[in-house]
Amino acid sequence: IGVAFATPVLEFLKQPYGRAFLVTDPTGGVVQYFRVALLVGGIISIPVITYQVLMFVLPGLTKQESRYLLYSIPPVTLLFLVGVVFAWFILIPPALNFLVNFQTDLFRADWTADRYLGFVTALLFWMGVAFETPLIFFVLSILGFVTPRPLIKNWRIAVVGAAIAAAVITPTVDPVNMMLVMGPLMALYGLSIILVSIGMRFNRPEG
Repeated sequence: IGVAFATPVLEFLKQPYGRAFLVTDPTGGVVQYFRVALLVGGIISIPVITYQVLMFVLPGLTKQESRYLLYSIPPVTLLFLVGVVFAWFILIPPALNFLVNFQTDLFRADWTADRYLGFVTALLFWMGVAFETPLIFFVLSILGFVTPRPLIKNWRIAVVGAAIAAAVITPTVDPVNMMLVMGPLMALYGLSIILVSIGMRFNRPEG
């Protein structure tokens, strides 16, 4: 299925690039084509993968808990797509603009397909994963592994963690792009606290 959508997705990703992708080796085009195909296939299969993972824990839960977990599958995909949209429209344009216009009298930006697509797809994927954080905390709260109090108490650690994650995800070293990532990560952390509070109500007491 990913192969069927690879060409239109590549056409879409090519828009900021502005021309046909540059490859410097005989197999470069094939490798990058299937890189994007695998990414598309991975995104499409997220609901199935999530369902298979949940099947390992569902037998140990009550019917109500199991039903609530199954209801979380569509939001998993939705949150991932929201993260991808955020990366594409909010993060990637200023990042590319910064990189293209950085010291143009010294450097000429002429990226190859593997560098550009690797850069863009990595940002899209990891931001999509990051946006799933609230749902992960929600599931952990239902299973009794997380409570709201430690999350609220350790907010300073969360800020440091968000800064580190933003530094890893952000392709540039400027603070503007880093804050563009950090802001949503902290908002997602706050949303996680709310969902953990809700999830605790579904946590079955032991004994």
